[in-house]
Parts: sequence; structure tokens; C-alpha cells
Amino acid sequence: MENRWQVAISAGLLAAIWCGIADTFHLVTWIGFLGCSTFFAQPKAGFQGVMMAWCTNLSGVFWAWLIISGSSFFVSPVMGYLFTGIATSAMCLQASYQKLSFIPGAFIGCCITFAMAGDVVNIVPPLVLGALLGFCMSLLTAQLISLRQKWSAATRSEIASAD
Repeated sequence: MENRWQVAISAGLLAAIWCGIADTFHLVTWIGFLGCSTFFAQPKAGFQGVMMAWCTNLSGVFWAWLIISGSSFFVSPVMGYLFTGIATSAMCLQASYQKLSFIPGAFIGCCITFAMAGDVVNIVPPLVLGALLGFCMSLLTAQLISLRQKWSAATRSEIASAD
């Protein structure tokens, strides 16, 4: 990986900033990192990637909320199993729609919601910001790569003119 240093610098710097923001605003840090990971794992570039991360992650949050809420009306855990099977099928079938085509993003949102016991209020903000974090990391990495290329070209030019 030729641009490892640029990736490392942008990821490390922005991860530290994210931790500070999450701490200041009492956001769940790891949820933001999962939103960021979704951005990098899905196939779209740029803001389209942010949109896909948002749509898939938030759909997963919805499906898990539905499972948790629906199951709470029944004494038997069997209904929870049934709701889980239906929602799992739905997360796969929704991939027919372009903005929901990254199935793992839906499962990530769903798993976060289960881990947070359905606390949607504390899930959505860091999840949304996490996708933006990934986008910012990709932008900063691109800028650092561009600066390195310009610096390398300028250095080669100076060496050539010194000869």
C-alpha cells in the first residue's frame, strides 16, 4: 500500500478528534467507528457512500427496533425468533433498492441496536456522524496524497535543475 502513511495520519488524527467530540457531547464512541467502518466497507465513493452508509445502517436500526418492540408484546420468546427471521429476510430483500444494497450495513445497524437495547436516541447521532467521519478521513487522505505527489514532483524538479 503506497499511501499507508497518508491513511494512517488522516485516520489517526480524525479518530482522536472523533473521540474528543464524542466525549464532549456524550456520544457512544464505538458506534461512530462502526458508522465510519460502514462508509469504508460499502462500494460507493464520496457523498454517495455516506448516503449508502446512512441508509443501510439506519434501516438496520429500524429493523432491530421493530424486532425489539414487536417482541415486547408477547410472553413467549418464539415471537422474537419469528420477528428476527422476518427482519433478517427483509434486510436482505431491501438490497434490491440501490441505496439499501449494502446488506452488511443493515446488519451493522441492527447489531448496534441490539447491543444498545433499542436506545435509538443514543444510536442515531454517532452512527450518522460516523459515516461523515469516514468521508472526512477519505478526503483528508486524498489531500495528503496530493500534497505528497506535489512535494515529490517539486523535489524531482529541484534535483533535475541542480544537475
